[in-house]
Amino acid sequence: MIDSRKKVVVIGGGPAGMMAAIRASQLVKNVILLEKNNILGKKLLISGNGRCNITNSDTLESFLKGYDSNGDFLRDAFKLFFNDDLIRFFEDRGLKFIIESNGKIFPETNSASSVCTLLEKELINSNVKIIYNKDLTEIIVENKKVKAVIFSDGSKLLLDCLIVATGGITYSSTGSDGKGIKIVEKLGHKIVSVHPGLVPLITDKKYPVALEGLSLRQVRIVFESDKKKIKSEIGDLLFTRNGISGPIVLSISGRITDLLDKGIKVSASIDLIPYQSEKDVEDKLIKEMINNSKKSVSNVLKKSYPDRLVDLALDVLEIDPLQKVSQLTASDRRKIVLFLKGFNLKIIGFESLENAMVTVGGISLKDINPRTMSSKLIDGLFFAGEMIDINGDTGGYNLQEAFSTGYLAGECAARYVLD
Repeated sequence: MIDSRKKVVVIGGGPAGMMAAIRASQLVKNVILLEKNNILGKKLLISGNGRCNITNSDTLESFLKGYDSNGDFLRDAFKLFFNDDLIRFFEDRGLKFIIESNGKIFPETNSASSVCTLLEKELINSNVKIIYNKDLTEIIVENKKVKAVIFSDGSKLLLDCLIVATGGITYSSTGSDGKGIKIVEKLGHKIVSVHPGLVPLITDKKYPVALEGLSLRQVRIVFESDKKKIKSEIGDLLFTRNGISGPIVLSISGRITDLLDKGIKVSASIDLIPYQSEKDVEDKLIKEMINNSKKSVSNVLKKSYPDRLVDLALDVLEIDPLQKVSQLTASDRRKIVLFLKGFNLKIIGFESLENAMVTVGGISLKDINPRTMSSKLIDGLFFAGEMIDINGDTGGYNLQEAFSTGYLAGECAARYVLD
């Protein structure tokens, strides 16, 4: 058993846990951070393909919209510690950042390791006691107040205040296996169904093989299920070996995986030219036919659209690619227009948790006080990061949520101990 005096204990050495420990240490002297791995920030190191898209330059109101209906829960956390505060935190300690045209913010080093290194250095400078290879198995509660934690090696740590930031269920190889969520559930907290978010979707096998690796810019997808339509933003799409990915797919995938988990059938219609009406597209095609009457349908279409997509379209529509455009019937012309404005795919699933960036679901927001990140059920228990039922868009939203909720939890936990 580890001896205990008044202290803040943080479980989980990801971005939320590290920031919680750092902030708590600025207010109290006795802070302990426990991590199940032998290093901190194991999942953070692979974020943004190793570049670490740490946040976004969006305004507060725009940022909150990046979390669907749950965004408003973060208002208090963001008012205390938002994107400008996060960037200032790192820049004051020597790490500079670049803002890309889409608002994404990355370290100048283009390396997530520089972010992890700085956080670890700050923890050490703040005299936070870091203990590695500690796998949480149980939280002890007496009279609705947190009292201790027990680890897989049998050790027990007595405490006065606990912040749990053990992550979600994605990239389990990094230690983010959802175990912490299950432990919290045993204490009576409601858990919203957990499944992967920001994940590529799997389509039927008819088209992916022909289009694998093809990227389409500025398109729109309309997902449809039981007569309900979910429209994506206009953006970039990537065809994978098994289906579709890219920013516009990942951003909306959490809602689609939720439908699929419920057994609801989902289809997708890709509008390759969302800024033009069907009439505009047909008028342009007629003009091309007039100006290139002796050329083949294939050659004319490939002037405006990717070769592989054109080959697939003509095959699906059963139009001879060598046919002269002047010989196209009105019916064939119409079929081409409808394909360009509504290329249909059947969504049959989604990639595994190991290919998902974030977790959808987690501890119900109804059980957490948004002003303090404290449990409404158990005194002295706080939460932060991905284990909470909030998932954001791509572009830095999820890391900002982790840092902000961690900062708020750290501050409020410290004040709880001091009261």
